[in-house]
Amino acid sequence: MYVVLVYDISGLGNGQKILGKVFKICKKYLTHIQNSVFEGEITEGQIVKLKSELNKLIRKNIDSVIIFKSRNEKWLDKEFWGKKDDALSNFF
Repeated sequence: MYVVLVYDISGLGNGQKILGKVFKICKKYLTHIQNSVFEGEITEGQIVKLKSELNKLIRKNIDSVIIFKSRNEKWLDKEFWGKKDDALSNFF
């Protein structure tokens, strides 16, 4: 399945340390496309592993993670505005 994952990690407490770890975990499974946004093809089993790893870090009262799921990337209609980063090869 194709997913877009976004996260918001609060800077409170050890937030910067958590932010770095969350970034590394997401990068293992998905392609980093912008700040706290990742996308890519992933299996249901990989989603379970990803969630498990993130749940160990996320402070549920101040941090958040959202995963948008689609059967296939072709079912997503993407528009891009502003500065285009050439590293974003998944956009066009």
